[in-house]
Amino acid sequence: MLGEVAAVFLKLGIIGFGGPAAHIAMMREEVVRRRRWLDDARFVDLLGMTNLIPGPNSTEMAIHLGYLRAGWPGLVLGGVCFIGPAMVIVLALACAYVAYGARPEASAALYGIKPVIIAVVVQAAWALGRTAVKGPLLGLVGGVTVVVYALGGNELVLLLAAGVAVTLTRTATIGRAALLVVPAPAVAAAAGAVSLPTLCLVFLKIGSVLYGSGYVLLAFLRSDFVERLGWLTDRQLLDAVAIGQFTPGPVFTTATFIGYVLAGWVGGVLATVAIFLPSFVFVALSQPLVPRIRRSPRAGAFLDGVNVAALALMAVVTWQLGRAAIVDVPTALLALTSLVLLLRFHVNSAWLVLAGLAAGLALGR
Repeated sequence: MLGEVAAVFLKLGIIGFGGPAAHIAMMREEVVRRRRWLDDARFVDLLGMTNLIPGPNSTEMAIHLGYLRAGWPGLVLGGVCFIGPAMVIVLALACAYVAYGARPEASAALYGIKPVIIAVVVQAAWALGRTAVKGPLLGLVGGVTVVVYALGGNELVLLLAAGVAVTLTRTATIGRAALLVVPAPAVAAAAGAVSLPTLCLVFLKIGSVLYGSGYVLLAFLRSDFVERLGWLTDRQLLDAVAIGQFTPGPVFTTATFIGYVLAGWVGGVLATVAIFLPSFVFVALSQPLVPRIRRSPRAGAFLDGVNVAALALMAVVTWQLGRAAIVDVPTALLALTSLVLLLRFHVNSAWLVLAGLAAGLALGR
């Protein structure tokens, strides 16, 4: 059974382009329709559980399914085999980026890729937002979160406050839930030498608290690595996101790229372990709770609030990064064309990234 788990998730880790929704669809095809490890009802139960715990949904599904098929060894093997191929590919690309990133060809390629990435993130935010904003209350929470985060609110406090506000309002514990937000410290830490313990702790924190799409990762990365620590610029962050989007497997391997750029091979491996480790722990702890938590009205309300706040953070960061990526008429046209192709024709984002690369090289910027 362990060999079967390894084969399935190595395959999905290699061919898994298209983001979490595509990954989960591929998993269903493999384990429900083809191999019949479980039925659709149980698969949906596991998917609901991944939405109630922090971390990347598709990776947590791989961990859940590995446990279901082969117990505790399968839990570890399923996740590692799904993450491993993307980590290796991203490390290789990060090595090339560090060695050749200053060359004109590399700059030209990234010039074309970055506006495409902005379009991909906007499309994801639009699709997820249509699902997450289920009524006026969630729309209001999302709007307040956008404003307060843009003014310097702390992302963790905003996520928690949104979840609590929606839970209290829906359960009528209080008549009107006030959204209390504590602003983040105004003074960012001065940029300095990269510390491996700090690098690990930041990614461990992100992996432990991040709800929503992998694209919400942008808000946390920018807050910590660009604004607070000053270890990355907005352009470097966009480069990292571009690599994470272009490679198969979980978008969270953006952490692998950042870790390598900041601290070499050791940093890349440690960043990967740190951001994914909480997912293994949360899945292990939540296995016995799947039937009960999924049906809890309070848990559902809290999750709705957290999800809409996470998307609000994503919207603000997309705007901020878009100003670094869309710098002239050609990049604006690339972003707009990519967005139309994504929304109207559902073109695979990997092909658009390749097209952006080709356009950047052709324009020679």
